[in-house]
Amino acid sequence: MISRRNIRIKVMQCLYAAETESTTQSEPQSQKLLKSYLDDTAELFAFCVYFMTEIARYPEVDAKLRASKHLPSYEDLHVKIKLAGNSLLWKIIETSSFQSIIKQKHFSDKLNTELVRKIYLSMVDTEIYKSYIHEESRDKKSEKEIMAFIFTDLMMANDEVIDYLEEHFLQWDDDAEMIYQMVLNYLSKPASFEFNDIIGPEKTNYAKSLLKTTIEKKDFTLEMIKPKLKNWDPDRIAALDMILLRMGICEFLYFETIPTKVTINEYIDLAKSYSTQQSGQFVNGILDGIHKDLQAAGSIKKVEFKKQS
Repeated sequence: MISRRNIRIKVMQCLYAAETESTTQSEPQSQKLLKSYLDDTAELFAFCVYFMTEIARYPEVDAKLRASKHLPSYEDLHVKIKLAGNSLLWKIIETSSFQSIIKQKHFSDKLNTELVRKIYLSMVDTEIYKSYIHEESRDKKSEKEIMAFIFTDLMMANDEVIDYLEEHFLQWDDDAEMIYQMVLNYLSKPASFEFNDIIGPEKTNYAKSLLKTTIEKKDFTLEMIKPKLKNWDPDRIAALDMILLRMGICEFLYFETIPTKVTINEYIDLAKSYSTQQSGQFVNGILDGIHKDLQAAGSIKKVEFKKQS
């Protein structure tokens, strides 16, 4: 499933877009933009799975091409196609939501078939693949391991694949780490994923609520931030830092199941990753100060983390 960190990134991007555009963006417009960002992430995840399945299915294509030669050799007529019958592969392919998103997003038109072929040919020479195709039996562990090998060692380690994903999916840089983990999680529990709803109702509600609350409480949160800026040059404070601070304060006050320590660490990390060189230190200092003030005033009400089901 999509992580809270990635949701924070999407909300941050929506807020930044709203505040840097020449025309004022309403809350409904920002929610629409957020949905498009989350939909793009879902599409990227599905495409990575699709790309992986096309590599796994390629032995059949290779066998047909080699058998159709004018003078096929013995090897041409005896290509091992065990991988194309991988039980996990077909569990994925036969999932109705997977078939639906392939058609809906026209993945077959986006796929670089020459790149699929090149990756397949590089796989054929690996010891892992040779061991797999010469094993007569099929077991869940080996079926999963070869699919994971295709994704981690062949796709994600291939510069051409990364360049291709960066070119066709603008959010790749933001989502890459999460997509990597999501695909591996999916291979472990394919039945737990729905391609038309990979975010889930809880995370979707969190994303919408965080965006809505940060917009509605802008003036309120800014009034809390301003007194803390006396040691900082206002001209050097990045707009993104102010957005992250507002989001962090909203999580302190209005998201009772998220521990304050998690909130602080997450927004420091986002500031370091997406803003200026000084932003991590800046966000850390301001959020920590506001957190202490809110605690002293008894304004932070959190549900005990260990009590959540």
